[in-house]
This record gives sequence, C-alpha cells and structure tokens, in this order.
Amino acid sequence: MSEIIWGRYSLLVYTGIFSAITFLLLLYYPFVVIFFLPSFILFSIAIYDFLQKKRSVLSNFPLLGRFRFFLESIRPELRQYYWESDDDELPYSRNQRTMVYERAKNVGGVRPFGSLEKMYNDDFVWLNHSIQPSNITVDDFKTKVGIGKNSYLMSVLNISGTSFGAMSPPAIESLNKSAKIGKFAHNTGEGSLSKYHEAGGGDLVWQISTGYFGCRTKNGNFCRKQFSKKSKLDQVKMIEIKLSQGAKPGHGGMLLAEKVTEEIAETRGVEVGKDCISPSSHSEFSNPIQLLNFVEDLRKLSNGKPVGIKLCVGHPWELISIIKAMVNTKKYIDFITVDGAEGGTGAAPVEFTDHLGCPLKDAVVFVENALIGANLRDRVKVGASGKIVSAFDIAHICALGADWVNMARPFMFSIGCIQCRSCHTGECPTGIATMDPMRYRAIDIEDRSNRAANFHKNTISVLKEFLEAAGVEHTHELNRRHVVRRLSESEIKLADQIYPKVEKGELIKGKKTADPRLASYWDRVSQNSFQFK
Repeated sequence: MSEIIWGRYSLLVYTGIFSAITFLLLLYYPFVVIFFLPSFILFSIAIYDFLQKKRSVLSNFPLLGRFRFFLESIRPELRQYYWESDDDELPYSRNQRTMVYERAKNVGGVRPFGSLEKMYNDDFVWLNHSIQPSNITVDDFKTKVGIGKNSYLMSVLNISGTSFGAMSPPAIESLNKSAKIGKFAHNTGEGSLSKYHEAGGGDLVWQISTGYFGCRTKNGNFCRKQFSKKSKLDQVKMIEIKLSQGAKPGHGGMLLAEKVTEEIAETRGVEVGKDCISPSSHSEFSNPIQLLNFVEDLRKLSNGKPVGIKLCVGHPWELISIIKAMVNTKKYIDFITVDGAEGGTGAAPVEFTDHLGCPLKDAVVFVENALIGANLRDRVKVGASGKIVSAFDIAHICALGADWVNMARPFMFSIGCIQCRSCHTGECPTGIATMDPMRYRAIDIEDRSNRAANFHKNTISVLKEFLEAAGVEHTHELNRRHVVRRLSESEIKLADQIYPKVEKGELIKGKKTADPRLASYWDRVSQNSFQFK
C-alpha cells in the first residue's frame, strides 16, 4: 500500500483523489472548477501513462516519469548555462563563445589575473615570440589566388560554407553584408547562390556540390549554361568544387520534401515538395584527370575565375593522385580548402561526426607536404576550416601550412547563435538555423551584419598584434618552427620536429621523402584513377 501512496504511483493516486474531491465540491461551489479542471487533466494523463506500453518509465511512474523526459530534454541547456566550466569545449567553450560575443559587440576582450589554461598539460600548444617584435602597417593579410585579371585577393579570415535553407534568409544576408563591410569572402555552401547571398553585396565563393544546385538540369546533371551565367556575376570571386566535408565525409545529404519550399526549390533548381537529394559523389568526373578537366571547364565558363576543391582528407592516395595528375598534365587547381573532421555545421550521423575523416591540423600538414614535394605549393593555395575561433587558432593553422582560414560557427555566434545545438530541428531559438518566419523575424540584418564585421575586424587586429609579437609581418612568414607543443611533462617539441618534413620538388625528382604517406603512394598512383596499384 505504501508503494502506491508514497511510491511510483503516488501522483496517479493524488491527482485522482483531488479530482474526486473537487468534483464533489463543484456540485456546491462552482468556482472550484478552477481546481477541478487542472487536477482532472493531470489525472487523465497519469491514467494514460499507466495504461500505455511504449515507454516503461511512464507506465511504472505515471506522470512522475514525465519529469525525467523533460529534464533530459533540457539537459544540454542546463549543462551549458549552469554546470559547464568555462573551458569545457562542448563543442565550443564558454570562454570561446564569450570572446566572439565581446568582439562582435566591440567590447574589450582583455583578461585580468592571468591565464586559465593548464600550461603543463600534455598537448598544450603555444607560439614562440621574438625579442625583436615587428611593426605591421598593413594588416589585411591577403593571399592572391588564381592567375590573370580575375585572380582574387583572399582575406586570411573568411566565412565558411553557409547554405540557404540550412540557415535563414536574414542570417545569410547578415553574414554576406558583413563580408562586404569587412572586405572578406563568404562561401555559399552547397545550397547554391541565393538571392539573400546576393542581397548582402559581399564577395562570394560559390560552392558546387555533388547535387550541382543552382546549375543543374532537371535530372540532376551539371548545366554549363546556368553555371556560366551565374559564375560571371561580379560578386562571385571564386568557385569551389566540394568533394567532401568535415561534418560528414563521404556522405550525401537530403533536404526532406516538406522543407523544400518554393524559394529553396527555385534557388537549388529542384522540384517543390520533393526530397532534395545531394549524392555522395560527383557525376561529372570519376578520376583525377576528369576532375582537372572539370576544373578547366569551370574556369573557362567563369571567365578565368579561380577554381578549387574542398575536401576532408580521407584515403591519402586519392589526394596524391590529384596532385600527381597536376604534375603530369600541367592543369592546375587554384586552391584546396582542407576541411577538418572536427568541422560540424552540417547535421550528420554521430559516427560520421566522431570517427570519420582526418582532423584539421594533420590534414593541413599532409596537403602542404604533398604540394611542396610536387613543387606546386606556390601555384596551389591552401585554405582551412574546422573548429577555428581565435587569432591564435588562425596563426597556428597558418604556421602548419594554410594561407587562410574559414569559420562558420564563430560567425554564427557573432550574429546571435547560443549553441543550443538544435540546428537540425528547424527550431533554432535565435532564428539563425531555421526557415520559420516567426523565428527568424527576430534578426535585425543591419545590427547583425555589423556584429559579424566587428568580429572579423577585432580578430584580425589581435592577429596583427600576435604576428608582431612573433617578429613576422604576414601569416605567410609563419612556419612550423614557430609552433611549440608539450608532448609530456618532460618533452617539448617544435611542430617542425613533430611532423614529417618534405623538400621542395623532391617527389618529382625521385628523392626519398620523410612523409610516410607520400613515400608509400606517390609511385603507386596515376592520373587515371583515384585508386593505387
């Protein structure tokens, strides 16, 4: 009996008794209805819970079990706001988010009373400084990409792929307008070049994915006519062929039919109300030489604009085969955007997010080694994206081999994202990752674009001071000797001592290379296949 009264069925019993009492009183006192109705509704829910068989917790703990599911549903928010420590990176720490918020609002980002970092922990990384700091007068830190009149000067910090559909119209426009204000680039993401990207007026990198959205025929093949027309827009500065992405390498995407609105269908070139499928691989090429021919084709169709590829590094021989094809054919990709496996704006299966693809630092080192060994590093530029947020992160990745970096999530923070991690549900509380007009109406484009531009400006300003402290004048002067890493309590090494080094042109000269991946596969790949012999 005590199990019923004081145990798991207690709420069922109490709401039943209270409902019965208030019902009897209701016969004499009509105002008691305000107590009867709530108690009867709760009693009805408790009876339903007791009788249903889908959830054992609810059946054994009628009504009371619902508190368990409620608390579980808000666990991320409770952890984020109340129990998470300032430096818990889940996936971005409170310190990192606060830094972005302060820079976006032009609030001073200085820290009193010393560092919070655990400097004696394994894997702690820092940048060496110089006793002869430099004095930098020009701090745009640009990189020239491509050749000819339509080459492009790429900022060291840009906005990574943000697709219309995944992000709301005002969020897209805010980000692109910030790119115009700050004179940096905004990647369209695979959802194509939308009118909201154009409305901002900022420089665009048009990403061409496996679905060829925005430049496709009715059956999903690449349409040269549509591509040529859009790629010649002055706002489009570069073209990026997406081979894979860090969030879900080797995995295609799908926008469910109910989310394919008229606007999205028009932008992507698909049918309204039908599933929008993004295949896992391209139909325009199936080997390195075909890929390079496709690059050449896009460059001609766009009047010579730089064309590159984006990929999360997987099988090393596949990238090596592309680079070897460039050496043999003298047909060049203008840039390679390396997406680290820690990148994650796109929703993906947990296993893909956690255990597929190469993390950014290792991937950047490998890509640069391959380009140096093939004597292509001066011709082919390297961008990088994947959980980069601070000026130190930029300097670190550039020292390992990147010419510039792209950020998505930090720019989302700058326009109001609170990291509630509901991007895939369409129920974003800030109106950024949703297509619900009642949610995204809260975004003021003018205000948010200024915030994103402030974040860019203030981060570049700190990067400038960082480079001055290191005694260099441009990120191009950084190298692996500037980066120091603690491997254990008694062992500290430069990144130059940790990662394999490659000499310029040693692969084409037939010399033995120190990079084991290049040594294993360079002589076993060809321009005719992504596989090795």
